[in-house]
Amino acid sequence: MSTRSPKSPGWLDWYRDPSVPAFRLPAGSVDSHCHVFGPQAEFPFAAERKYTPCDAGRDELASLHAHLGVSRAVVVQATCHGADNTAMLDAVRAAGGRARGIATVRPDISDADLRALDAAGVRGVRFNFLRRLVDTSSLEDLATIAGRIAPLGWHVVLYFESADLPGLEGFFRSLPTPLVVDHMGRPDVSLPVDGPQFSRFLRFVGSHDVWVKVTCPERLSLTGPAALDGERSAYADVVPFGRRVVQEFPDRVLWGTDWPHPNLTGHMPDDGLLVDHIPHIAVTPEQRRRLLVDNPMSLYWPGEDV
Repeated sequence: MSTRSPKSPGWLDWYRDPSVPAFRLPAGSVDSHCHVFGPQAEFPFAAERKYTPCDAGRDELASLHAHLGVSRAVVVQATCHGADNTAMLDAVRAAGGRARGIATVRPDISDADLRALDAAGVRGVRFNFLRRLVDTSSLEDLATIAGRIAPLGWHVVLYFESADLPGLEGFFRSLPTPLVVDHMGRPDVSLPVDGPQFSRFLRFVGSHDVWVKVTCPERLSLTGPAALDGERSAYADVVPFGRRVVQEFPDRVLWGTDWPHPNLTGHMPDDGLLVDHIPHIAVTPEQRRRLLVDNPMSLYWPGEDV
């Protein structure tokens, strides 16, 4: 029996008593970006991990989704589990067809293992370019992986800092799959929304088959969880960026909680408050329906009814 490792110093656990959102999610809403951690006793963390989190398993995720009114989920492999996708697959399997998975794989994965992942509900792989979270793979290895998954109709999820886009954009454009960008490419929200950095990101999205997750205002915000316009919302400085993406690419935006919010150091967000952020970036019922239901259904459950 393996010994449980203690949490990383200063680790913030997920919010245990989320509020009831004032904004009611439309029927069929999808959390397109969430994770599971362990539980460690059942699904040990990877030896090469750069952090040790709290337990945050499939049952707790399902409970949160029931509380918020979420119907379906896309479970993204957590970096603390490395390329062992067992915990993620367990969460997807437990959802009975109402969840999809994003895996981490190595270039030498067998065709049989890829087919097994596909049958289990995996629809993409994640390439993480944040060195503080992973030891980044070579671009050659990542290109090999993209080539391996393309015949399955999967996509590549990209996690990078906006300032790094100029050095990565050429590689991204060379990939033979659709692309999904996490957290709006992590823009610097202290800069103008119409400034050169975010404008470059928008041009990249507009010139390629790119989807964007308008997620994680709590990671991007400098103002933090303060009231917005007297309403139950927060992260006012992130709103112009999310609203701009939703307006320009209404058919290619996705939303998610990022539960259980790994590696936050400032504060742990109330997931009910994150739901109440949505109407500030998707300001019409049609935009909200696309963001929360139509777009994720077309990407992850094509042809299925809500």
